[in-house]
Amino acid sequence: MEFYLDCYACFVRQTINAARHAGCDDPVQHKIMIKVLELLQNLDPETTPPHVAKAVHGIIREYSNNPDPYKEAKARCTRAAMELYDDLKAMVAASDDPLGTALRLAIAGNIIDLGVSDEHEDLWHTVDRVLAQDYAVDDEGLLRREMEKADHILYLGDNAGETVFDRVLIETMEKPVVYAVRGRPVLNDAIMEDAIAAGLDKVATLIDNGADAPGTILSLCKPEFVEAFNEAPVIIAKGQGNYETLNNAGPKVFCLLQIKCPVIERDMGAPMGGIILRQSTAL
Repeated sequence: MEFYLDCYACFVRQTINAARHAGCDDPVQHKIMIKVLELLQNLDPETTPPHVAKAVHGIIREYSNNPDPYKEAKARCTRAAMELYDDLKAMVAASDDPLGTALRLAIAGNIIDLGVSDEHEDLWHTVDRVLAQDYAVDDEGLLRREMEKADHILYLGDNAGETVFDRVLIETMEKPVVYAVRGRPVLNDAIMEDAIAAGLDKVATLIDNGADAPGTILSLCKPEFVEAFNEAPVIIAKGQGNYETLNNAGPKVFCLLQIKCPVIERDMGAPMGGIILRQSTAL
């Protein structure tokens, strides 16, 4: 997905927030901001938001000497989501359509996105809203059809805390699942320790993609992940970053997310707060 003009302001805001999460004082925050502004002035016109985010958060980690600025926030989000786990499982068990409910719950979990805002809608309110609203883009039938034929599913995770909602969906699927996380910290995206904290090691084979971009940029991922990606018959790609990098990755990729920013709203032609289950198009 292309880099829109609105993305500039978003990265300025994100830089300040991330530097504060990293514990930087005002002089270090100022140095970080100067470096990020220099970066933003010299972008390749063909770049994508996750490419820029990778560079921005690399600057923040370098100048702050903090390898994982969102570590505490990720743990807090995971604990909050785990408090809902039993109730989420009960909702799925009581549903006339367990898979359909679990898909929506996974999308509800995508509200936990500190790249968009440090504050998000109450989780239970989000669950109620997502269960009640219509899909803004609805390729659920296509996903179900492809899942029936698949011998396994590659599931590309997004944010810590959201991982708990992913676990509920994986436990509802009747297929082996390989769950992929980022290779190194970036924003509040889940890495291996966050996936384990959510109990995903109990329900899926865990791998990391070897990269520190908030999305799936295959050219930056390690060979083992690329092989898993290429061999997977069906791929579930969670969240905005995976949509931005895989929206044209071909029909075996299905993007699940909520629209939380005006750039995605414009790119998809769907409203803010819309819930999305979209089959990717071919390049």
